[in-house]
Amino acid sequence: MTADALPEPGAARSAPDRLLAVLAAFDHAHPALTLTDISRRAGLTLTTAHRLVGALTEWGALERDADGVYHVGLRLWEVAALAPRGLALRQIALPYLEDLYEATHENVQLAVRDGDEVVYIEWLSGRSAVGVHIRVGARWPLHATGVGLALLAHGDPASQETYCQGELAAFTPYTITDGARLRRVLAEVRRSGVAVSSRQVTEDALSVAAPIRGPGGAVVAAVSVVVPQAGAQVPVLTPAVRVAARGISRALGWQPDEASTPRAGRSSSDSGSGSGSGSLGSLIPGRSALPAPRSTPLPAPPP
Repeated sequence: MTADALPEPGAARSAPDRLLAVLAAFDHAHPALTLTDISRRAGLTLTTAHRLVGALTEWGALERDADGVYHVGLRLWEVAALAPRGLALRQIALPYLEDLYEATHENVQLAVRDGDEVVYIEWLSGRSAVGVHIRVGARWPLHATGVGLALLAHGDPASQETYCQGELAAFTPYTITDGARLRRVLAEVRRSGVAVSSRQVTEDALSVAAPIRGPGGAVVAAVSVVVPQAGAQVPVLTPAVRVAARGISRALGWQPDEASTPRAGRSSSDSGSGSGSGSLGSLIPGRSALPAPRSTPLPAPPP
């Protein structure tokens, strides 16, 4: 629930609802708020907002600067670091993301699904890489991004159909807005093992994404590389992205059945032993071979 969708002041709301409304008042567009701002955006009286903000500040969920403006506090970051789909996943994936970046020198992204949206939990970008509307914690509709398509294609069939029947927001003239077309795209993602999203959010960018699997084989995240749309070489980028996704999957505990894995589109480096990451640099013309990332998870962040 967004701050703008919260009930008006005076509506019957429980104490937890009011507390969560205060936290929901903060977002990427509103990272710093006065007490009056919080009261208005949370739909609370100023007295109630003052009491709840005081409690959250004392606990460390909020911090107040010298000007009396409130920001999200480090205590929430400490709690969020325990999320298995947040910093813990990022720590395991980061060596592979770094290798993918070194192999391409383009934007590299790691994302998870949250309902009908994709949430970015890591982003590596070079100074000369194409500009993207992405930051850590940003959300975008599933159909409009490569990582979103990879996640949606491997989701529950019933939720896929519900999504395809819903309203599909457009960001450029090329954004997928037709449910029948989206179904065909998702089928191709499942067939090829990668998702290609061209000019869906901005008209100058193309992304190639691949799904990341957890220990049981279910898709838990997706990794992508985003390049300028003009001159993009999808066949060249696809093996590198697939290898990175496979390496992260193995680091998470996924053990594929090599005998039953389709051979179409697999490179020799994609089917080796060890971490399964191969040498990303050898897959990109003009890039030197890179050492394979670590195959064991990094330690969890301290409590």
